[in-house]
Amino acid sequence: MLSLENFPWLTFIIAFPILMSLVVAFVPDKGDGKTIRWFALVVGLIDFAAIAYAFCTKYDYNNPGLQLVEKYAWVPALGLNWSVGVDGLSMPLVLLTGFITTLAILASWPVTLKPRLFYFLLLSMYGAQIAVFAVQDMLLFFLTWELELIPVYLLLSIWGGYKRLYAATKFILYTAIGSLFILVAGLAMAFYGDTVSFDMQTLANKDYPLTFQLLAYGAFLISYGVKLPIFPLHTWLPDAHGEATAPVHMLLAGILLKMGGYALMRMNAGMLPEAHAYFAPILVILGIVNIIYAALTSFAQRSLKRKIAYSSISHMGFVLIGLASFTDLGTSGAMLQMISHGLIGASLFFLVGATYDRTHTLILDEMGGVGQKMPKIFAMFTTCSLASLALPGMSGFVAEVMIFVGFATSDAYSGTFKVIALLLMAVGVILTPVYLLSMLREIFYGKENTELTSHQELIDAEPREVFIIACLLIPIIGIGFYPKIVTQMYDATTTKLAGVLRDAVPVLANKRDNKRLASIQAQAAPSLTK
Repeated sequence: MLSLENFPWLTFIIAFPILMSLVVAFVPDKGDGKTIRWFALVVGLIDFAAIAYAFCTKYDYNNPGLQLVEKYAWVPALGLNWSVGVDGLSMPLVLLTGFITTLAILASWPVTLKPRLFYFLLLSMYGAQIAVFAVQDMLLFFLTWELELIPVYLLLSIWGGYKRLYAATKFILYTAIGSLFILVAGLAMAFYGDTVSFDMQTLANKDYPLTFQLLAYGAFLISYGVKLPIFPLHTWLPDAHGEATAPVHMLLAGILLKMGGYALMRMNAGMLPEAHAYFAPILVILGIVNIIYAALTSFAQRSLKRKIAYSSISHMGFVLIGLASFTDLGTSGAMLQMISHGLIGASLFFLVGATYDRTHTLILDEMGGVGQKMPKIFAMFTTCSLASLALPGMSGFVAEVMIFVGFATSDAYSGTFKVIALLLMAVGVILTPVYLLSMLREIFYGKENTELTSHQELIDAEPREVFIIACLLIPIIGIGFYPKIVTQMYDATTTKLAGVLRDAVPVLANKRDNKRLASIQAQAAPSLTK
């Protein structure tokens, strides 16, 4: 008998929005989309409530392993199972997905073009993105990864801007080609050895030779590097953000990029730790390139959307460095950076959309002096920008400090390498406030564009917009003052992962064994004396 104790929570959380997306076609509506958008919002709220209830009552923060595990035979002939479960790497991101997607549905209120199709895509994407974080079968992971691409392509190509077809085609080409590397590497791992299995736990426990690990790691890095995105696989992101609508921006910045970071942690680091020991210095270099290159490129952007898009690329570079630190603090910081950027990125892009709805321009040269006409939007934009530049008291500051300190205290690198890397990271941190504060000056201060400021539609934020930003700022500020709110959710898992990665580095493993031996000898010394 089905009860709350044995209820398949993860399956419900994934399937409910997807099934409800099919019901959208039958929801009675007068043609204005009002009934449909309320239906989609209720579905989003129900699913988010189910996520919150399941994790508050069924999830143990101190357990580093998989929880809420559900496994059913799906296609036995192919060895394909419906296998889902969450741990500290996936649970916070599932929660983030539910939170951001529900707010994105609320942000979609102004959408009037083909509302049935629009909300169908949002709800189907809701379930698909949660599935990416929850599935524990490699083949099923590939299928859900691909399923999530289709709604994004359609949302860009139908509701995007002037160059929407170009941006959507570029997105699908980059991500679909990158996905082939997941399939090839995943199948190679599944068929390696005496047993054929797609179960991720089984794959992680197989004894692969180093050459095989390096090849599989490289294939995964290309695919997930597209999603993160890592230079030079990043060029689809500014184009996609340049043409997307506000709710799609929120999903791209808040969730989609995190899929790449999550997969790097789950598969590259978790399944192939020995290869990670060889690739880690490369990840540090790529992370530094992301931070500095994207920050400098952001300076040159005159489009507001593209400026924020390059800012996202810069911030995601810290995730790579934290993952390559081999320390508990650095790995935890990488996880927190993904959560923090998801909240901050979603808030900034929503405000970009709200500003465009009023000014009807994204070109910074055409803005100026709108702060007096829109004080609420000005205040919200300033606060979110300060969070993005890692102001103390905001979540971004805590995450970046954890990564800095975690990498600085790592024993895996030489002192020279660490000093150079830290100095370059600091350059990126200095550049961020320069381009963000100059952006605020050009939008809200500067020479007033009389044609723009006299426009009748240049009105201040409405209650719905203030509510969305307030919902995002509460966790941003809350994490900034008390990061344990979030870190306790995943610390057990990231600490375990960092330990596995350190064991894969011979120098670090030897140091650990020597310390353990010295401790044993120190404890035994008194008894030997007696």
